[in-house]
Amino acid sequence: MKVLRLILFVLHFGILFLLLGTLLNAYVPPKVFPWFNLLSLGFPVLIISYIILTIFWVFSWKKRAFVFMFLGLAFINPVKRWVNYSSPKNGNSEIKIVSFNTRAGGRGNAEIGPYLKSQNADVILLQEDSGREYQFEGYQKANPEVGVTVLTRHKIIGYKIIDPHDESVRIPGLQVDIEIRGRVYRFIDVYLHPFHFDKDMVRLNRNTDDNEQKVKGVVKRLIPTFKKHQEQVALIREVIENSPYPVILAGDFNSVPNSYEYYHLSDGLEDAFLTAGKGSATSFHDYKFPIRIDYVFSSKSLKAISYEVDRSVSISDHYPVTVKFSTENK
Repeated sequence: MKVLRLILFVLHFGILFLLLGTLLNAYVPPKVFPWFNLLSLGFPVLIISYIILTIFWVFSWKKRAFVFMFLGLAFINPVKRWVNYSSPKNGNSEIKIVSFNTRAGGRGNAEIGPYLKSQNADVILLQEDSGREYQFEGYQKANPEVGVTVLTRHKIIGYKIIDPHDESVRIPGLQVDIEIRGRVYRFIDVYLHPFHFDKDMVRLNRNTDDNEQKVKGVVKRLIPTFKKHQEQVALIREVIENSPYPVILAGDFNSVPNSYEYYHLSDGLEDAFLTAGKGSATSFHDYKFPIRIDYVFSSKSLKAISYEVDRSVSISDHYPVTVKFSTENK
């Protein structure tokens, strides 16, 4: 039994070390050391393993349980970015937005247009979609044919592609300035470089050699993409910091919470899920694994009063994300 406990202690300490590595994404960019960002993908498995082992030490009446419980407090906020239970928020709903990756323009899915129209949102931010199929009465549209589209019931003051001026770096998004009830807001619709995975590439089988090649293939796609994300994040940060208006940043980041992308794009902004979300924030459902890659952030002058991942519809490999804001903080 002592040998087993020693093995579990070493394993627990190793998991703690890996979890701490995910926190370093706030400081270490992928171009310097991309492996911390890689660790963030396994955060759900790591934290669940950490909790199970901590419970084991509690029931084993070992003092080390209190040490691991105390150290585990460092991961409360990282966990809340995946699963959160916020208290009800008061305030009038003044801005309703929907962010939705329609998966290659919905691939001809006739249900997407009626669904979006039924939301009666103030602003709709689409990714992987040119928006050409959607003609909603009373809505203006900013769709420069770069894979992101913004539709709104309000006046568009102007819009601009976030252009990297580098053919090797994908256009990461679109900024649209919209006047809503006499006040201008800057909406930034984000679609970071995708990994281009399919299920067969990540589905393991009983063939060890085959699985090894699959893991190597996945890593070979992840590392270069992380580095491209770093360049895209820098461009988006410039748009945020230079904005003369309150910012709402939303879209498909192709990155999980606790990643470099999350830490740096959320800097100075509020994560609407942390403020008003309840339950799981998982928004990508094509794989049988909890993945949150769709986000809504805002300036602190805005207050999220509700956050919903709409799992009632399966018209894409992403679920739509709906957020209502109050401007009472202005």
